[in-house]
Amino acid sequence: MSKTSPQPNIQSMAELRYQIRLFLRFSENAARQAGLEPQQHQLLLAVKGLPRSLKPTIGVLAERMQIQPHSTVGLIDRLVERGFLLRLRATDDRRQVLVKLTHDGEQCLQKLALHHLHELQSVGPKFKNVLQSLIEDATETPHRKKRHPSGVETKSRTED
Repeated sequence: MSKTSPQPNIQSMAELRYQIRLFLRFSENAARQAGLEPQQHQLLLAVKGLPRSLKPTIGVLAERMQIQPHSTVGLIDRLVERGFLLRLRATDDRRQVLVKLTHDGEQCLQKLALHHLHELQSVGPKFKNVLQSLIEDATETPHRKKRHPSGVETKSRTED
């Protein structure tokens, strides 16, 4: 008996990609309406949402943003100029520069976060259904009923 690996559900993958892109477009527009560039908003979010085990250094933030350290420095410079971030020296290693949100940075991020939360409450169920469909498809056995992202059950077919 041959074991078949699950076939990727391309339609669901495309739908997930579309839903992610819609949310990212929403986020970019929301940041611009708040007077920030999208990457500036993302940096504020990265600083505030950093796990406690990590220090907000240039390198760590560059990794979290998936950008080059010199690009991170430029974003930090502009946010420091606007009064949204502060640069501090680490107490254990004075060579290390840490970044912290100011009160204005916190307020700006809080407003954007509330706006994003409302959007996520709206689009979240669709995200969840599509993602759940993809995860279930990956662990599904042949000829088992599966649910399409729209909620319709279909019978899976495996070609021999």
